[in-house]
Amino acid sequence: MNPWLAAAREVGIEVAAPHAADVDLRARFPTEAVAELKQRKLLGIMVPETDGGPGAGIGEVASICLELGQHCASTAMIYAMHQIQVSCIVRHAGSNPWLLGFLRRLVEEQLLLASATSEAGIGGDIRSSACALQESGGRFKLVKQAPVISYGEESDAILVTARRAPQSPASDQAIVVVPRADVELEPQETWNTLGMRGTCSRGYRLAAEVEAAQVIPKPFADVSAQTMLPTSHLVWSAVWLGIATGAFDRARTFVRMEAKKKPGKPPLGSERLAEASSDLQSAKSNLEGCLRRYEEAIGSEDRLSALAFVVAMNNLKLGSSRSALKIVDQAMLICGLAGYRNDSPFSLGRHLRDAHSAVLMVNNDRIIASNASLALAVRDNPESLT
Repeated sequence: MNPWLAAAREVGIEVAAPHAADVDLRARFPTEAVAELKQRKLLGIMVPETDGGPGAGIGEVASICLELGQHCASTAMIYAMHQIQVSCIVRHAGSNPWLLGFLRRLVEEQLLLASATSEAGIGGDIRSSACALQESGGRFKLVKQAPVISYGEESDAILVTARRAPQSPASDQAIVVVPRADVELEPQETWNTLGMRGTCSRGYRLAAEVEAAQVIPKPFADVSAQTMLPTSHLVWSAVWLGIATGAFDRARTFVRMEAKKKPGKPPLGSERLAEASSDLQSAKSNLEGCLRRYEEAIGSEDRLSALAFVVAMNNLKLGSSRSALKIVDQAMLICGLAGYRNDSPFSLGRHLRDAHSAVLMVNNDRIIASNASLALAVRDNPESLT
């Protein structure tokens, strides 16, 4: 086991898990777990060695997300969303001195990054912006009505999308790195949801003033297609797989306990446990295959932008979100009332509620609609299947 994963396992077992119920009950930020992730220097592991980091890959990050997801889904999702933003800067900072200096700060200070990509009135389409960067005295002002900024008030910096200029079309977007000290956040909504309660994904009116150097050089269209969307699907899927794995482990412990009560007689849930094991293995294999595909495509804009690649990443999201729900449902049936109760060591209520977020981030219907149009354009040849 690599040292990053070993550290994440200790954080999950010793810190995240003991506080998970309280984080969920009070819909509060998992302060203890995130502080420990910072202490273990796990927030900057994707930063390359040339920029002061250890240079971990997406595979190591996904493994950490899966591990944390078994203990506290909110902690795992916060870690995943943070790493999505890190990957955007790492892949697209170019030779920008401000951004490269920011990456060094991220490693040294273990900065937590959030994002503000959605916008009120846009309808969930992150590839459109109503707000714009407005030049004023050599700097840029930005005001955005963001219906969701996860853990915004607890973050150390926020990546914000906006039109490049007031006269730009909605799709001509830039993404800007804004330190938290330079952001004004005015809460617009509370956060009282079914699951993922510790992500604190409230709505805000965001106002900031930035330098031109804080704008990532690549157009957001390229950043999104080549990095943000595939990375999101990969690390989110790892979190959901972690939730499913945690639920499966509780169900397996329950079946073993039942087996000890009646030696020689298979417990009622043993066959369903075997089915859940098969589903879990398939989900892991799907994620591992897509991780390899993304790692092989990194560095090639053509491969990352290929329609077949986009469809494959979309299908990963669809499959993993559905699998997580199915496996948790199976675990609930195996554990029965013990899984249904909130005061039981086999309780699965939090797992079930957290897993239901999977089909909404991004909404599966939106992804299916996208795949429906893309599927017609994907060529039927061997290259489209690799």
